[in-house]
Amino acid sequence: MTNTIADIETADVILITGSNTTENHPVLSAFVKRAAKFRGAKLIVVDPRRIKLTEFATHWLRPNLGTDVAWINGMLHVILKEKMQNAEFIKNRTEGFDALQKVVEKYTPEFVEGITGIPAESLVAAAKLFAGARTGSILYCMGITQHISGTDNVKSLANLAMLTGHLGKAGTGVNPLRGQNNVQGACDMGGLPNVYTAYQPVADLAIAKKMEDAWGVTGLSTKIGLKATEMIPKAHSGELKALYIIGENPLVSDADLGHVQKSLKHLDFLVVQDIFLTETAQMADVVLPSACFAEKEGTFSNTERRVQRVRRAVSPPGQSKDDWWITAEIATHMGYPMKYESSQAIFEEIAKVTPSYGGITYARIEGVGLHWPCPTQEHPGTPILHGQQFTRGKGLFHAIEWIPPAEQVDDEYPLFLTTGRLLYQYHTGTMTMKSADLNERAPESFAELSSTDARKYGLRDGDQITVASRRGAIKVKVKILPKAVDGTLFIPFHFAQGAANVLTNAALDPISGIPEFKVCAVKINKAA
Repeated sequence: MTNTIADIETADVILITGSNTTENHPVLSAFVKRAAKFRGAKLIVVDPRRIKLTEFATHWLRPNLGTDVAWINGMLHVILKEKMQNAEFIKNRTEGFDALQKVVEKYTPEFVEGITGIPAESLVAAAKLFAGARTGSILYCMGITQHISGTDNVKSLANLAMLTGHLGKAGTGVNPLRGQNNVQGACDMGGLPNVYTAYQPVADLAIAKKMEDAWGVTGLSTKIGLKATEMIPKAHSGELKALYIIGENPLVSDADLGHVQKSLKHLDFLVVQDIFLTETAQMADVVLPSACFAEKEGTFSNTERRVQRVRRAVSPPGQSKDDWWITAEIATHMGYPMKYESSQAIFEEIAKVTPSYGGITYARIEGVGLHWPCPTQEHPGTPILHGQQFTRGKGLFHAIEWIPPAEQVDDEYPLFLTTGRLLYQYHTGTMTMKSADLNERAPESFAELSSTDARKYGLRDGDQITVASRRGAIKVKVKILPKAVDGTLFIPFHFAQGAANVLTNAALDPISGIPEFKVCAVKINKAA
């Protein structure tokens, strides 16, 4: 996030897209609802489903699945036509504007309506509201990123923020809402195949030398590693022989689960490190039991870049250990002695080799966390990014054309499927499905269907149906709900039984490697 969670409440206009915020980020959604209800903030919701936040919205735009670049380009077109762009911000803070202007020229409201289904007059009204705001904040989540055009979608939202000058000050920004509580921290710590901590490139010889000096080694590789979605196909082909999975359950969370299961079976050796015996752990040759968040010391970096302390509340059960201790022991047994006295000692090393964390210490975050970048111990942290300039100097407009999703409906598979989360279950249910209360509220998988489609297929609420895609089939119950979209099913991805990801398409965004979880083609039949 460029801005903070609390900062959202100060915006005049909030644009939310690809985020069912009340169910996925219920605490954060309270800031949005308070802003709309008590401060008079205007809310623009762009979502195919009638999610809860549409009740608070001034404008609800309901796009066809996979058409985000088109409607964003349409907004850009309207803003330029109405001469509502922030000319001073564009001149002083950006480059690439001419190329952007040329690309969006054809994305008239009428042209965009033909792609997205959003009425032209609704698009115009929303674009003018956002551009005319004193402060405008953009919130997005995986409904934007989980497409083959996910990277383009995010760049397009950045284009919208730069065109209107809604960046670098309170109540503005481009704000991704992280799907889990330390996703931001995992990325910050180098949990990506192409970077060390804080996005320092592994291919940079100077960075490699710095790390070699810090760790007392030589010959660190400058080769970029594999993304998770590249590992599974290589396991299937036999190129990848062993896999070590920590805190992830790909046999529920990955796209095209049938292929994932076959791929894991092709491995010579599978290690899973987790707090419970997940579906993936049940396939493992070795399971390493790890401590959960409440059983260890350390830090989490949350969605707003705030680095916060985590403190042990209870002792870990049985033989379970801290993740860092397990990693250090394996490294030691493999010939590199990795000895740390505590999580605090590890954090002190992080601060030494990570410029944006350089000024953060346990003492400074004892009470309240700090936002990175925080380069020195005198620095107060940075709640709002890009105040004076962007990391690269000037912000770069990207001229982007809309491309359709990888899979389209046809006579055999006439319905679209999209997936997402529920309020009462979390990710693959590793923790939440241990709760009887939560399981009572969300006990099983289901297919959300519109009343129009239910009548078309002769279905009633609670009927069992078979949902099939080109990759597999599942049986689930029907829920006929007003939030549903005609021609589109929604299935939550949490459940191993009736798993939505048996159906989803593993087509990848070419930059990020994220699968297109949010769009694929399916057919349904009443189960016998």
